[in-house]
Amino acid sequence: MSVDPSARTLLAPTGVLRASINVGNPILAYSDPATGAAQGVSVDLADALAKRLGVPLELKVLKSAGASVETVTQGEADIGFFAVDPERGAGIAFTAPYVIIEGYYLVRDDSPLTAMEQVDRDSTTVVVGKGSAYDLFLSRTLSRATIVRAPTSPAVVEVFLAEGADVAAGVKQQLEADAARLGGLRLLPGRFMEIRQAMGIPKGRPPEAIAHLRAFVEDMKANGFVAEALRRHQVSGVSVAPAE
Repeated sequence: MSVDPSARTLLAPTGVLRASINVGNPILAYSDPATGAAQGVSVDLADALAKRLGVPLELKVLKSAGASVETVTQGEADIGFFAVDPERGAGIAFTAPYVIIEGYYLVRDDSPLTAMEQVDRDSTTVVVGKGSAYDLFLSRTLSRATIVRAPTSPAVVEVFLAEGADVAAGVKQQLEADAARLGGLRLLPGRFMEIRQAMGIPKGRPPEAIAHLRAFVEDMKANGFVAEALRRHQVSGVSVAPAE
């Protein structure tokens, strides 16, 4: 795919592509245990875009979705990787999604809850990662249950157990891994939401900028880059989003 020379100026106006990376979503980005460096599908996409534009890449590695959103909204990064949400859309222009992730509920084995439809009750407390897609979605859709916010998404199950809460909400794979590691926990059947994970830029950038980024995402899906990145990082249970 050839690059319009204007894309470099529009997407990396400082001459460096500054990418906000949220390692609070370990399905798409994580810190390497040996080196501490950020790795994952989001990092691979940022690197591919920088190479396509012919500019250096600067990663701004953050521990939560909320911090990543704030960094891009304030123009401190040129691009970021987010779950599409209307609240975030006030400050971020999104591409179409590149992957689809599922949100699930986790409970203790002895919990009386057996279906996700039972969660929204007056006596139920639900733990989510502060500022995550699950936080934004459940804040809009749960009318009776009480929401408790963990500082980051990877800390949700820890807070859920420490607080004696009823439900933990988050990425299916993260919850499955915590359940296998800790024992005595189970997922409620079925997803409560589908997360459309996309790239985004600050809303104030020219419309041509998001058009270039959207074309990049579509090309990365079509040429197999996203699928290969998922395989390389051994991410299962996540699907490449359809072309748009």
